[in-house]
Amino acid sequence: MQTHQAKRVAIIIEQVMQSRLTDAMTDAGVTGWTVLPVLGGSGQSGAWSREGQISRGTGMVQVVCVIRPERLDELLEAAFAVVERHIGIVSVSDCEVLRAERF
Repeated sequence: MQTHQAKRVAIIIEQVMQSRLTDAMTDAGVTGWTVLPVLGGSGQSGAWSREGQISRGTGMVQVVCVIRPERLDELLEAAFAVVERHIGIVSVSDCEVLRAERF
């Protein structure tokens, strides 16, 4: 079966920023994403959990999308504009998809 090159972008951000991020992604031409709850983790500020150790109280989410490689730069610029001044991690990895026309 033939596969096609794509990019998987995962963005961890405060839940209160989710709609701002997904709006920016839409403006950048991203047509689909998945939002997952983040239960906890550890970073520069130390360990935290969803059970209330985040000062804003709503927790974190991970927004994941798969896009064509040529759309990556525009997405990263849009995402960085949102996470630049907030808690957030943006990661990019190579992946392969079966139905390239969906991305």
